Amino acid sequence: MLLFSKYSRRGASSRLRSLQYLPLLRGYGIDVEVHPLFSDEYLDAIYGGNSRAAMVNAWRRGMQRFMDLLRSGDHDVAWIEGELFPYLPSMVESLLVRSVRPYVVDYDDALFHRYDLSSNRLVRGFLGRKIDRVMRDAACVVAGNGYLADRAALAGASRIEIIPTVVDDGRYETVAHDVDERPVIGWVGSPLTEDYLLEGREVLEKVCVEHGARLLLVGARENIVDRFNGFEPEVVAWSEESEAAMIARMDIGIMPLRDGPWERGKCGYKIIQYMACGLPVVASNVGANIDIVNHGKTGFLAGDPASWEKSLVQLITDRAMRLRMGQAGRASVERTYCLKTQAPRLADVLRSVGQGRCAA
Repeated sequence: MLLFSKYSRRGASSRLRSLQYLPLLRGYGIDVEVHPLFSDEYLDAIYGGNSRAAMVNAWRRGMQRFMDLLRSGDHDVAWIEGELFPYLPSMVESLLVRSVRPYVVDYDDALFHRYDLSSNRLVRGFLGRKIDRVMRDAACVVAGNGYLADRAALAGASRIEIIPTVVDDGRYETVAHDVDERPVIGWVGSPLTEDYLLEGREVLEKVCVEHGARLLLVGARENIVDRFNGFEPEVVAWSEESEAAMIARMDIGIMPLRDGPWERGKCGYKIIQYMACGLPVVASNVGANIDIVNHGKTGFLAGDPASWEKSLVQLITDRAMRLRMGQAGRASVERTYCLKTQAPRLADVLRSVGQGRCAA
């Protein structure tokens, strides 16, 4: 089997939607040959704001993918993350994808909105329906949530499977912190998503100052501390190796989002990570968050600053509630949002497409 991922393990979407499954898939007799599009150097350039270096790297890697397609040879099925080439017209991509039929295509965000909601009229005109065609021609569309699955259905996809983004729950430990410790509100993200956090900055400032909580930010830019008044959050660089340990330092996990088309396509992975560590969560009432968070049981869904403040204050001041919600969240992860639960489903999809079977 050929996997045309977007990134190596450094890229969250590729690591979570495909690469973390590979050892388990081998146990089901599925061997996967990985062909990432973008390199780690590309991500370094993007996060560092070096657009020229990113563009040069993207062109180089694009040519490598083209050569990989020409040499693809015999395979049972191709597994594609989103699309083969970003911003390549659908007619050209359709010709290239013929060399890797049959294929399964996977989505963990609303990639189609990069094109159909672009501010550039030419992009909308030439690429607005590109992802719909990729979905339509796939043997199966694997979607991370219902919003993405609904788009695949509108596109005319012949088979659609919803498989949420999950964690390896064995990597995450639940930690009971000392009673007299100041509660830690935690956020995990990247420089590309920290704007969501900053939009709720005033609420975070207020609850931390008034109730003695701390704020831990994993993956944000170091200079984000300059945006806060009255206290200084702790900022820690993200790494795959340390991520679980950083979350285990938290008492409350947060996932703020805007309510927009792009955000409705997100799969709520950070919420699942928090829950895997036994944390209660506070998340925006948007998209997959609504499906993942059992409001009042595993955390709270918040839609405005007042509800965010109320939810955070409740959790900061009530340790028993934090523990109770955290335990319920961990149970939910073990039941639904972990590798051992979803790997058999993914293996069945890939095997059935390779064997030419229809949907189960």
